[in-house]
Amino acid sequence: MSKSIYYYIVEASALPEIFHKVVEAKRLLDIGEAKTVNQAVKLMGISRSAYYKYKDVVRPFQDMLHGRIITFQMIIKDEPGILSAVLNSIADCGGNVLTINQGIPLSGSAVVSISLETSNMQVSIHELLEGISLQKGVLKSEFLAG
Repeated sequence: MSKSIYYYIVEASALPEIFHKVVEAKRLLDIGEAKTVNQAVKLMGISRSAYYKYKDVVRPFQDMLHGRIITFQMIIKDEPGILSAVLNSIADCGGNVLTINQGIPLSGSAVVSISLETSNMQVSIHELLEGISLQKGVLKSEFLAG
């Protein structure tokens, strides 16, 4: 028998401070002010365990109202299948690609920017970009807007 999930709308001032700090740590990761979870939790003065305990269960109400659109940019090698693999990774995580802009490859690499809708993603934006940056042929990836 599965456990039912319930949601409550609660005024932010009634929540424990840890929830505010976890939301802010997630925001720092999303906009790139913190590059790692360690850096984000250190900036917020919370433990990694607290962050991981609450990161998937607390988020600003406006994030739940609409799907969030983000844009990121990457530099990829000019080799067959690299962009396709990145797009498959996004789809596997539940992201919905809205736009793809790729420059003409120069010196064996190309700049690609991708906008995607994230409301159905099963991983954080930070985790998605981290996974993409580790893929073969991806030289650099960075969050631009969202």
